[in-house]
Amino acid sequence: MKELAITRFTQIYGHAPAVLARAPGRIEFIGNHTDYNGGTVLGAAIDLGVWVAAAPAPAGLLHFATESQRGIVTVPVSAAGKQVGAQRWVNYPLGVWTSFREFGWRQPDGLEYLVCSDLPVGAGLSSSAAIELASALAYLGLTGGNPAREEIVKLGRHAENNFVGVPCGILDQGVSGFGRKNHLVFIDCRGPRFETVPMPAGAHFWVFNTHTKHALIDGLYAARHRECMEAARGLGVALLADLTPAQLEQKRALLPEVNYRRAKHVIEEIDRVARVQVALASGDLASVGRLLTASHRSSQTQFENSTPELDFLVETLSETPHVYGARLTGGGFGGAVMAFTDAEFSASGAAQVADAYAFRFGSRPDVLHCETGDGAARVDF
Repeated sequence: MKELAITRFTQIYGHAPAVLARAPGRIEFIGNHTDYNGGTVLGAAIDLGVWVAAAPAPAGLLHFATESQRGIVTVPVSAAGKQVGAQRWVNYPLGVWTSFREFGWRQPDGLEYLVCSDLPVGAGLSSSAAIELASALAYLGLTGGNPAREEIVKLGRHAENNFVGVPCGILDQGVSGFGRKNHLVFIDCRGPRFETVPMPAGAHFWVFNTHTKHALIDGLYAARHRECMEAARGLGVALLADLTPAQLEQKRALLPEVNYRRAKHVIEEIDRVARVQVALASGDLASVGRLLTASHRSSQTQFENSTPELDFLVETLSETPHVYGARLTGGGFGGAVMAFTDAEFSASGAAQVADAYAFRFGSRPDVLHCETGDGAARVDF
């Protein structure tokens, strides 16, 4: 991807880029919709990601191109507002550019930009956060800024919340920013505080991308966010992370049934994150797997952000040898399922699961055997 980014940038703009940056996609290991509720999450940066090549341009114009679409989208600095239609993808790098000013950082006065990716879009692997972090690092390479990694992560989230319009928490940007090979990333989202946790030897991630709808901005994600905030207000707390499962049950009568179920998922999910940490520390991967599958069951029945396709994959994987557990990964409402397996689970086993899915739904999911990877960084070339 490095050479492709340099070559395509040169073909489009007539000269080599000045800077190159890369940010990985991420797997949400456990902690579904807990981040914006002030909870805890575990995720892993993977070895697939987004590459951004950039160079300065004459002041006043921002030029954006992508390997996946023809042409250049030119946005005047004087009218750098939200894009619509086929140009919507520009809102991610443009939102980052806009956020530089809001964070008091120097913006590139003019910009030539190209993004390339080997990360499947819509698979719940957070291509959006990867674009945001790679863009931020590329812009900093042009302007000479050097903020702390925590601030870059916060800026990426700010861009997605306030420019793109998705009320996400810090999970996606945090894992992409702080990823480390052979490690998980733990985030206490209230801080936020970031740590890395060693991955047990012999554990593997397999991702099954259903290609079903995964568009967080279409309102479903925002609706769950709203229901969680309503539940917190109804329970008399600032955030759902302020309550334990037992305390929620004591206050159940304060909430409408829907908001109670949303709160139940989030509060119990935070508890599952803590139990997974304990199980990982002791090497009890069977318990980790059971907690991952329990997380999916809660998404299915309490948070209602699963789909029949995702449920089928989890059911099938749960009955497959060498699979510790499985759950949807990402915001839900389509996308992908992550399977946590031992080293004996193979491509042939994954193919059998994909065959069963194809027999049931008429199309095959893409299967990715993901390795952990390092976090976002500028790349020398």
